[in-house]
Amino acid sequence: MGKQQEGKRRRGEKDGKRKGRGKTAAAAVPEDAAPVAGCWIRFPRLRGCMPSRAKVDSSTSARGGGRETKPSTDDACQDQSVPPASGSATTSNTGSISPSSIVGEELKLAFQLRRFTFSELKCATRNFRPESLLGEGGFGCVFKGWIEENGTAPVKPGTGLTVAVKTLNHDGLQGHKEWVAEVDFLGNLQHPHLVKLVGYCIEDDQRLLVYEFMPRGSLENHLFRKSLPLPWAIRMKIALGAAKGLAFLHEEAERPVIYRDFKTSNILLDADYNAKLSDFGLAKDGPEGDKTHVSTRVMGTYGYAAPEYVMTGHLTSKSDVYSFGVVLLEMMTGRRSMDKNRPNGEHNLVEWARPYLGERRRFYKLVDPRLDGNFSIKGAQKTAQLAHACLSRDPKARPLMSQVVEVLKPLQNLKDMASSSYYFQSMQHERRTALANPYGSQSMKAQSTFARNGQQPMRSLSYGPHASPYRQSPRLDSKRQ
Repeated sequence: MGKQQEGKRRRGEKDGKRKGRGKTAAAAVPEDAAPVAGCWIRFPRLRGCMPSRAKVDSSTSARGGGRETKPSTDDACQDQSVPPASGSATTSNTGSISPSSIVGEELKLAFQLRRFTFSELKCATRNFRPESLLGEGGFGCVFKGWIEENGTAPVKPGTGLTVAVKTLNHDGLQGHKEWVAEVDFLGNLQHPHLVKLVGYCIEDDQRLLVYEFMPRGSLENHLFRKSLPLPWAIRMKIALGAAKGLAFLHEEAERPVIYRDFKTSNILLDADYNAKLSDFGLAKDGPEGDKTHVSTRVMGTYGYAAPEYVMTGHLTSKSDVYSFGVVLLEMMTGRRSMDKNRPNGEHNLVEWARPYLGERRRFYKLVDPRLDGNFSIKGAQKTAQLAHACLSRDPKARPLMSQVVEVLKPLQNLKDMASSSYYFQSMQHERRTALANPYGSQSMKAQSTFARNGQQPMRSLSYGPHASPYRQSPRLDSKRQ
């Protein structure tokens, strides 16, 4: 009897030690700790961006088919290429899931897309480390990674092909449908002014997209977050490139496409400031045959959506033209489409700017004051007139995007700088005087002069902290139809 009790006591001690070791290990890894080999940690500021350990473990076991797999370490992902599971880098997806297995969706894949495993993208992004984070949007987080030039295997940072890996936020409201739309559209559309989709990953509940890396980030970042103003010539180049991208979708693609979310944060820039449209999660096929519009739930981004679309839900290509007009105004003024930090009457950019659009002398008030006269007078006049046409309250009066392209082409690299204009120099002098003596008699006189000329002292822009070039703006509706 004593031996049985002694045996039970010893087994109890062993069980207690095993339980104690488990608790100690869990407590030893705080939430904000750095990632260690084989572990996946959620960081407080990246909550929802990092795959949970349970999800990673389940996807790993599914790929291994129940076989024991060797966990890849952080160092192995960073310092050397990870060979594909099979002989060919482009056919390394041994546990591939058929697109037809996606519940309730038909995924039309382009043959040129690469199929990645989750493990490959995990290593390509250095374990989805925070320092690899490019930004976070409604869909999920975007990480910088490196892969083989013509394959799917990860390589050492700084070598091979640099890519941007977008992950699905499992805690977000936007997700699978947008992922499918992105693959459907970008996987089957190719154009110099559309971001190239390199490949995708669909594995268990993991959904990832792999794009070409755009080194200069978004137009939003350059317009509103950089300390130095974007030169006028670069703004015109970006406007032309973005217009060509929309014109392709509306008028040149095999099936017309309505982009539906045209805004500065979705215009990405390569090293030479060539504009490329990204984020096709809200894109819709345009009307065909006798149909004049597509009826859909109102979605998009505050400040960019066309008024008739917001009121009726009737979506047409002219809805994109309106959004282009808003972005053109943002590029011209350096102001955001919606800015509650500005004085009353100036929160909504379109409503504030509308009285000055199309007027030969008052258009000066619209030009970004940070340019300090380094812009083309003719170019700014034509840009204001074009924005006025795109923002027409009557959708039928708005131009086609192909017409917008033709208007923008002659505006590239014009040399008639406003800084050499006598009128502009006088206006700048009065403005500086008014700002230097806001309570003096000279200021009152200058302000009356501004009123006669349709001008007012410009309010200087305020800049927030530096943000990711891939940061997304809030959308009208967090769910996609």
